[in-house]
Parts: sequence; structure tokens; C-alpha cells
Amino acid sequence: MSVRTYDAAQVILSIGGVNIGGYADGTFISIEREEQSFTKVVGADGKTSRAKSNNRSGSLTITLQQTSPSNDVISGFLTQDELTADAVVPVLIKDNSGESRLFSATGWVQGLPTIEYAKEISTREWVMDLADIEFNIAGNAAIGGAEV
Repeated sequence: MSVRTYDAAQVILSIGGVNIGGYADGTFISIEREEQSFTKVVGADGKTSRAKSNNRSGSLTITLQQTSPSNDVISGFLTQDELTADAVVPVLIKDNSGESRLFSATGWVQGLPTIEYAKEISTREWVMDLADIEFNIAGNAAIGGAEV
């Protein structure tokens, strides 16, 4: 019998070669493709076909605590892009407690997050566009024996 272990601290996000941290509690990284890989079409006679999408673009949402120094990093990429249109950077997400990897050679910050100030620490939700997501979605490491 084996036990699989996930450790949120082992999820590494690198934007433009800079490691990001200071995540908010709960979901802190979310990635989704713009389109599904295949679209199903069923004709009037019940015959099914599918169309393959070559669109590999999508978006990445990063939720940070307002106190995170990584807000400075992401804000800096956005500022640079607004001034020079030259802050298109690679993005890598790697789960070191498993084998999942996501990579895009071409990513950029969409714009400012909603900024709130309150009695408690707020969050900053940054959204990046990714032009070319490559991925390997895997499970987490087994402890105590090999299990498939």
C-alpha cells in the first residue's frame, strides 16, 4: 500500500526566471486553456465528428497576499510592458512533489489586479495571458511502494 503526498510548498511558479511566492490561502494558481483540444459535432443522422483545435493559448491566474514581494515583480513586468511593449516572458509551473509541469514560452500580464484595502490582509489576483501552453499533468509521488 502506498500513500501519495501533495505539498503546496513544492509548487514552483517562475515568471521570466523569477520565482514567485507569498501565495494566498486556498487556490493560488489556476491555469486554463482558451479552447478545448477537440470539439464534437453530431449531425442530424447521429454521426459524430470532431475538430482538433490548434489553439494552445490560455490564461494563468495567480492569487497572492497583498504583503507578498512577488506583487512587486509582477507589477514590474506589467509596468515594463506598458512602457516598452517588451515584457513577454516564459512561465513555468512545476510540482516538485509530483511530475506535473506546465510551460509557456510566451506570457504577459493582462493588467492590474483589483486592489482592495481592508482591516484584514487582502489578496491580489494577477492574470497572465499565455500563448503556447505545453503540459504534463501527473499525480504525486507514492511513498511506501509503487502503485499505478
